[in-house]
Amino acid sequence: MLIKRIIPCLDVRNKKVTKGVKFRDNVDLGDPIEMAVAYSEGGCDELVLYDITASAERRPIDIDLVREVGKVVHIPFAVGGGIETLDDIYSVLNAGAEKVSVNSLAVKNPAIIAEGAKRFGSQCIVLGMDPVKSDDEKFASGYEITTRGFREFTGMDALDWAKKAEDLGVGEIVVNSVDADGTRDGFELNLTRLISTNVGIPVVASGGAGTPQHLVDVFSEGAADAAIVASMVHSGDYTIRQIKEELARAGIPVRCTW
Repeated sequence: MLIKRIIPCLDVRNKKVTKGVKFRDNVDLGDPIEMAVAYSEGGCDELVLYDITASAERRPIDIDLVREVGKVVHIPFAVGGGIETLDDIYSVLNAGAEKVSVNSLAVKNPAIIAEGAKRFGSQCIVLGMDPVKSDDEKFASGYEITTRGFREFTGMDALDWAKKAEDLGVGEIVVNSVDADGTRDGFELNLTRLISTNVGIPVVASGGAGTPQHLVDVFSEGAADAAIVASMVHSGDYTIRQIKEELARAGIPVRCTW
């Protein structure tokens, strides 16, 4: 079994890490540079940095912030938000990121996945997807894709979109459940398993992590390859080490540096 990755997520708004529930009522938490260093030194496997208002505000990503994070951490990190062109992808990678996450852009222009994979390699291109539960029969998977921070409904089925993105060359998919986001009630296991068992590329579970047991569940029942954590570590309730120790006790393979 491959090593499972733990990935703290830094949602950034106005140069501050922020966190909300289901994309609303965000509260500022701290400095992204300081938090990136703390998590990097605390044993996480990767980081993800999202400029959460860039797409909604239709502005470029804060490339200076990306560059600063690249200078102070020594683990891979992904960046998303405000990516509009291949040149934007190049700028983010050139600033120090290993991966670029595309979400709204990919829905609007799916060819960017193929073009990005061809130019930079599939391993650099991550599909971020924000599915929400739907009872509409036209969504066979039971989930509809949303974009622009849950502001726009796309009419796209989540599983169909995941398969199409894989065919286009995306190297990884982050499945962020809108329904579970920020609740700390556990990952959306059905959604994660649905995507992870129907594609042949790594799937990262996101949305709902509240306890180490939730990560045990998403790795064992949700078949995820990695899991994003935010509120449970931002709050100080758990450390990366505590999470990994509980995963190891449950027989989940993790990388330990202590």
